[in-house]
Amino acid sequence: MIEFLTTHNLMGLAIGIITFLVIGLFHPIVIKAEYYLGTKCWWMFLVLGIIFVILSVIIKNILPSTIMGVVAFSSFWSILEIFEQTKRVKKGWFPANPKRAKKTDTDTSKKE
Repeated sequence: MIEFLTTHNLMGLAIGIITFLVIGLFHPIVIKAEYYLGTKCWWMFLVLGIIFVILSVIIKNILPSTIMGVVAFSSFWSILEIFEQTKRVKKGWFPANPKRAKKTDTDTSKKE
């Protein structure tokens, strides 16, 4: 597969498509994580990112290594997005979880 992509000069295109799909996958993950867990789950994205950074460094093959790197930095970006999602919920752009609507897991309700 990788030989085919390299031979036909399609590696960049494959990496672009995979990057697009990974970012698209992380968007609903962040929304669901904020809904069910709140901002207290930020550390899970950090751990996931660190694991995938390590995998990216360990793997010798360019395509899987690149995919691991994309997942790693999508995880790191999700840390910011989980807090931004809380702001979006407060603005009414996304539904709040009624089971934890009155609770503040990082005391962000008093800010802004």
